[in-house]
Amino acid sequence: MLGKTNLLNAIAGKKRGNMASQTEKQAILAAIASLEDLNPTPRPFEALNVNLLDGNWRLVYTTSQELLNLDRIPLCQVNSIYQCIRVADKTIYNLAEISGLPYLEGLISVAAKFEPISERRVQVKFERGVVGLQRFLRYQSPNDLINRMQTGNKLSPIDFAINSDRQQGWLDITYLDEDLRIGRGNEGSVFVLTKT
Repeated sequence: MLGKTNLLNAIAGKKRGNMASQTEKQAILAAIASLEDLNPTPRPFEALNVNLLDGNWRLVYTTSQELLNLDRIPLCQVNSIYQCIRVADKTIYNLAEISGLPYLEGLISVAAKFEPISERRVQVKFERGVVGLQRFLRYQSPNDLINRMQTGNKLSPIDFAINSDRQQGWLDITYLDEDLRIGRGNEGSVFVLTKT
């Protein structure tokens, strides 16, 4: 699909949006809107479509300042940001892999429950956060960390409950195919993710 190729080419090398000029950002948003008009999965929560949604997704572009600001932490660099969706459990895990000084690679993870509230919107309630050094967390992959988080055991000294009544939002899934997902959040942010 030409629109998908155009979008992926436009965001290549932009470091999730941090390296995009204002003109490039406008062109990327136009490409996103054009692709959303061609959404092959307008109802991602129907039984036939949940397998497309389920899995690990890597963030390749966003307008979320909260996520883009992670790259502005002194002596740190965000390597990858994942959003891992477990449809059967109605759980989303957001993970940011952070590199810095040797042997001090970090990890930030947030777990949330989601509930579909329309044919393309989910209500998201954040429940748990884990922050730590990858070495001490014995981090190997998103799947490994998620499996250990699902046990409910405390994984690091900074492993905390989040008040889901105060920390919640919604996300519209505006494009979904076998390897690309676009979402728009309640704070106006856009997210483009590729399936890993």
